[in-house]
Amino acid sequence: MKVLIVKLSSLGDVIQTMPVVADILAVYPDAQIDWVVEEAFAPLTLRVQGLRRVMPIALRRWKKSWLSRATRQERTTFKQQLQADAYDAVIDCQGLTKSALVARMAKLNPQGLRGSFANKSDACSYEWPVQYLLTDNQPMPQRIHAIARTRLLAAQLLGYVPTGSPRVVFMDLPVRAGLSRQIMFTHGTTRADNEWPQWKWESVAAQLARHDQHQILLPHANDKELAICQGIQRYAGKLVQVLPRMGLPELLNIMSTCQGVIGVDSGLSHMAVALGLPHVQLFSHDRAWRAGPVDTPHQLAIGGAVSPSVQDVMQAWHKVVIANCKQVAA
Repeated sequence: MKVLIVKLSSLGDVIQTMPVVADILAVYPDAQIDWVVEEAFAPLTLRVQGLRRVMPIALRRWKKSWLSRATRQERTTFKQQLQADAYDAVIDCQGLTKSALVARMAKLNPQGLRGSFANKSDACSYEWPVQYLLTDNQPMPQRIHAIARTRLLAAQLLGYVPTGSPRVVFMDLPVRAGLSRQIMFTHGTTRADNEWPQWKWESVAAQLARHDQHQILLPHANDKELAICQGIQRYAGKLVQVLPRMGLPELLNIMSTCQGVIGVDSGLSHMAVALGLPHVQLFSHDRAWRAGPVDTPHQLAIGGAVSPSVQDVMQAWHKVVIANCKQVAA
């Protein structure tokens, strides 16, 4: 069986789609699974065990020069790569017009299926043209977690029932040497309503670094996030390390060796969930039911309509550490 997954962006949504790969292979061990994803997220997607091919697409970049000769050549090359094989199933896991058009472009075997979500679910992406662009769309519950929604879509198209907790297996992770004292703060976000105030980050860092002697690792993706990192470092002291800017695979490696992660609702926080690390995920709006960790005592979502306090975060952190210790000992 040849399966194509189309999930283009964004980082968090791509990561939350990754459990579909393990689901499919658990039922169809010989399945050949390919994935189309935005070029920025292709290096990370390549680390998912079980994928045969990852095909980068550059829609975000191409939009800036759609008719230029170079862009037209890149689009032609991508189409040739996409149509090199015929698939038994093409699964648009995004439910947007652009992703449906990519899924429609792929080749199908004579009895192949090509589908996406048949309807919008609460707080989940969906655009109405999808119902006309693809032929085997699947009905979804009105209120469903983002990961469960994508797992259900693939299962309904391929004829199985998803079981167990979502699982992602990353390849080539570094070996952890003993008990880590490093905690990563994933404070960066592209959404203003996801942000948590800098003074709160400074307070949590000070408590964990000065009092508990943890080393705090701070990644950043732009100058604004770098300034926040530097502010946290000035306040909390020498045990706070501002990481150099790096790619997602390199950040995945560093994160995987940490004791755990504290972060806002963002792609990097979803990476921590996928790695199975102790994790406190901070919400400043009512989205935890759709995007937060599920049924994992060592991973907690806190906050919601009201932004979590520093005390909330510290209490949650101690809970996930204890829960992880019990899980390891069991």
